[in-house]
Amino acid sequence: MFETIVVATDGSGSARRAVDVALDLAERFDAAVHCLYVVDEGEVASSPERLREEMRAALVDRGREAVATVRAATDRAVRTEIETGRPASIIEEYARSVGADMVAMGTRGRHGENRFLVGSVAERVVRTCPVPVLTVRQLAADEDAEEPVGEPGRA
Repeated sequence: MFETIVVATDGSGSARRAVDVALDLAERFDAAVHCLYVVDEGEVASSPERLREEMRAALVDRGREAVATVRAATDRAVRTEIETGRPASIIEEYARSVGADMVAMGTRGRHGENRFLVGSVAERVVRTCPVPVLTVRQLAADEDAEEPVGEPGRA
């Protein structure tokens, strides 16, 4: 059913949960895993000009950490990419380019609470991506919590 799964991550708590779900599906279906981090060029451009290169470098470092976390979470081979641009567009283009059967991502990223129920990037990907998109929400009140908070026995 799934031969190629793209995991879009920004390193947030919501993304970590999506990574776990995607890796579980990859294991069950013996699917190839691609992990994508997008340096948001809009975020860089909105910073003061004198800080843009420093901001871009910091976001690339964050991306390296995020994809390394995904790679470390499984024994499966994971192809990792760090791209720059508008996250929703890059995720859609990347999914097409690798022939993905599914994209998995968190519903809220690093900007967390200032978004509505589904983050703007996740919403755009759901609307525009040519393949199914699995959105996984963070259950914990604290985005950086290690364990999800909820009813016993429910993930």
